[in-house]
Amino acid sequence: MIPAGTALQAGSLGPIGAALEGAGLPETVATSAEGLILFVVAFLAIWVIGRAVVLPLVSRALDSREVDRHAQLPLLKITQFGIAFLAIAIAFGFAGFGNFLVSMAGIAAAGALAIGLAMQNVISNFVSGVFIYVDKPFKIGDWIEWDGHSGVVEDISLRVTRVRTFDNELLTVPNSELTESVVKNPTDGDRLRLKFVFGIGYDDDIQQATDVIVEEAERHPDILDDPAPSVRLTELGDSDVGLQSRFWIDDPGRADFVRIRGEYVTAVKQRFDEEGIDIPYPVRTLEGGLALGGSASVPQPAE
Repeated sequence: MIPAGTALQAGSLGPIGAALEGAGLPETVATSAEGLILFVVAFLAIWVIGRAVVLPLVSRALDSREVDRHAQLPLLKITQFGIAFLAIAIAFGFAGFGNFLVSMAGIAAAGALAIGLAMQNVISNFVSGVFIYVDKPFKIGDWIEWDGHSGVVEDISLRVTRVRTFDNELLTVPNSELTESVVKNPTDGDRLRLKFVFGIGYDDDIQQATDVIVEEAERHPDILDDPAPSVRLTELGDSDVGLQSRFWIDDPGRADFVRIRGEYVTAVKQRFDEEGIDIPYPVRTLEGGLALGGSASVPQPAE
């Protein structure tokens, strides 16, 4: 039986309590039973309305933001928990269990504080996961780079993101690490600009080398004509002159990036060889002295 003061007060029976009292139940029992019935009715009503109205609205909102289907599941679960919590709270108040609800709220607050202190990292990753779902800095299938790591996103959950490296290693990354650092997403746009520096000798013709670099870019079927390829002199090294080629590819992906750049650089190198343009070897300078080992003595000249 629910303690006195937590349900409808005696003498203030509603129609249900009055009917139960008329059926022969004591007034206190009828009062408690009426509160319990009101609680169940209110909870079911709010739960059904929430499931029928709120969940579809949230689902449509996520669809409008183009959130992936698998990523919607945890967000919809959170929405369901929210509806259940709201239904319980309103049902307690509707049934007249106000004091009981206040006591439960105090206990829940103390428990939440203790759990929060013990799970700071988990909560941080959870919040970061929500931000990833909302901001959408990347999606499944994207190639991303961060803090010296790179790979293709395989899964995004509310706590971690799983990334498959190009060596086929699986990285399980806490979401907070991705939201607190700079994440590069080369595949986010429709086009990607690539750059490569070709080193030629100081005695070679810069304009001739530039023409070769541009022509080979224009010949490659996967390099875009608009924007057109371009070349800039960017370096004057110890042994070479650096010509930076800039060109664009469409629908970028890691495999396309590596393949196209490799084919293009190979074609330029072959043209350089055919036209006698030199790609000098890098100059290496050794510093420091040479130490002689052993204890052999140096013969002294005779006096």
